[in-house]
Amino acid sequence: MMQKIFIGLIATIGSFLALILLQPSDYRVSRSMVMSAPAPDVFAQIDDFHRWQAWSPWAKRDPAAKASFAGPASGKGALFAWSGNNEVGEGRMTLTESRPAEAVKVKTDFVKPFVGTSYSDFLLKPEGGGTAVSWTISGQNDFIAKAICLFVSMDKVLGGEMEKGLASMKQLVEAGTKKPTQN
Repeated sequence: MMQKIFIGLIATIGSFLALILLQPSDYRVSRSMVMSAPAPDVFAQIDDFHRWQAWSPWAKRDPAAKASFAGPASGKGALFAWSGNNEVGEGRMTLTESRPAEAVKVKTDFVKPFVGTSYSDFLLKPEGGGTAVSWTISGQNDFIAKAICLFVSMDKVLGGEMEKGLASMKQLVEAGTKKPTQN
């Protein structure tokens, strides 16, 4: 009887491991929002890591996180490193591509609570009197991340945070484009 239980347990564990291994390695999460502001104003928020603290959903999770900047103040080659609580961890972002009022690409290297790399692509397109902003985060899941994704999707993990970030950015850029009222 014990032998059957042991074989059943091994088969169950093997099936679970196989299920994890069969999960996709790549993930891609996208969110978009139209902002009533010109593309250069939106671009300025994304192209300068110094401005991210005002709209990034992760910056709000640990306002006391240590931040450092290196390289140019904005644009290609700008670097931002952070170290914070368990919710934000530790890592470094590098701005890898900058096309004014069109696109920004960022490589993020995580150190804590896990090691990994992701890529953020921001695309800006004129829409009506404003700018449509598309934010895509992509990367690869290791074995542990694949196991976690059996229970929680990357879309749920990242998508809500991206929506919060875009909403905060929208609020900032739209407030900056409002004309003062005349008395």
